Amino acid sequence: MALNPAEIKMELERLSERISSLRGVFDPEAKRKKLAEIEKELVKENFWERKEAKEILRERARIEELLASWESLEQEFEDLKILFELALEEDDEETLKEVRKKLKKLSAAIEDQEVKLFLSGPHDTSNAIVTIHAGAGGTEAQDWVEMLLRMYLRWAEKKGFKTKIIDILPGEEAGIKSVTFIVEGPYAYGHLKAEAGIHRLVRISPFDASGRRHTSFASVSVIPEIEEDIQVEIRPEDLKIETMRASGHGGQHVNKTESAVRITHLPTGIVVQCQNERSQHRNKAIAMAILKARLYELERRKKEEERQKLYGEKKEIAWGSQIRSYVLHPYRLIKDHRTGLEVGNVEAVLDGDLDRFIRAYHLDKARKDAYQPVS
Repeated sequence: MALNPAEIKMELERLSERISSLRGVFDPEAKRKKLAEIEKELVKENFWERKEAKEILRERARIEELLASWESLEQEFEDLKILFELALEEDDEETLKEVRKKLKKLSAAIEDQEVKLFLSGPHDTSNAIVTIHAGAGGTEAQDWVEMLLRMYLRWAEKKGFKTKIIDILPGEEAGIKSVTFIVEGPYAYGHLKAEAGIHRLVRISPFDASGRRHTSFASVSVIPEIEEDIQVEIRPEDLKIETMRASGHGGQHVNKTESAVRITHLPTGIVVQCQNERSQHRNKAIAMAILKARLYELERRKKEEERQKLYGEKKEIAWGSQIRSYVLHPYRLIKDHRTGLEVGNVEAVLDGDLDRFIRAYHLDKARKDAYQPVS
């Protein structure tokens, strides 16, 4: 079927309007001005003695990355317009198909840029540490954890992010009781913090011989991987460190040596475990890094709760909130209860197509934050 050049032209015009609207929000000139101000700070004699020096450098890197992405998007759009005009002049069907394909890719990149505008938190650019736990329901819930794990790994793969499973506890019959993995990539935490909460699955159980409908729950926790320069006090006497044989996959090595490490932080009761590295030393280092991140997140949440109390607001219970429902029977629909976004293509979402939900979450949060009093 031949492509309609008029339709492609309309798509280009709509994309042009989106870029123009985004430019007003993004304000590249203001960011270049901010970058110039930072550069002036860097050359001051006492800059490296300042406590906020590293934070300023992180801010510079963030602005440089945003500007580079923005300039790349604008250039791609201009190139696309030229390519379209050439295709029209030469009546080239293949080039029109290429323009259509690039339009779709550029539109997705613009949506990603929109989300990044709202990711200005202190750790939004960091890697993410994600933990999924099965709720009540035995094998059903454990199978749901495995489905969620696959969904997030597929999402990360599509974004070009690296992933590493650092601890996994398989179910007795099927599925996974709990799993912790790291997602490495720019803004990994900023994106994935939209996924923290309770995820609900409704389906005909593949484990029920009677073919009954079951509801399963799994909790998703997302915290940033903390940079080395951030200080979190961990006293050796507050730690209980245990070694054991790894229980996951890994060949004969995991069955012969006690390479797995479990660390319990006694004052808070936080327990972290790593077993997927071959070296006990490496497993301990990763477990300590995760403990540091969780302690930092605990303190951040405490401060946030105190701030919310100042305004008499209800605290959002992130752990225990049902943020999204995945219904596979009697109809097929995925609904995010925070934003109201509904998607009927269940297979695509479970295969990692999460960007619509992540984008809707951040846009909704930005609108709500605009009405919050400034502390």
